[in-house]
Amino acid sequence: MNTHVLGGLPVEIRIGIQNVAREIAFETEMSKEDVTEKVRAAVNDNANLELTDNKGGTIIVPAGVLGYVEIGDATARRVGFIAG
Repeated sequence: MNTHVLGGLPVEIRIGIQNVAREIAFETEMSKEDVTEKVRAAVNDNANLELTDNKGGTIIVPAGVLGYVEIGDATARRVGFIAG
């Protein structure tokens, strides 16, 4: 599995679970392609979706309860206050 992300930027993942109001959101060092491949494989095989976050934790979600999986680039966090 390729865990190198172009430019070293983490990928942000948002997972919606059926019948659950809150989504699961985390960042990973996995590439978008690797995450997409894991999601497709889990859905096609009706297996667990298993991903690793950038802190070394593991997120496991049964494919049968997935509502959606959003894969995007993590945005830089703003520090400080915005004058208005």
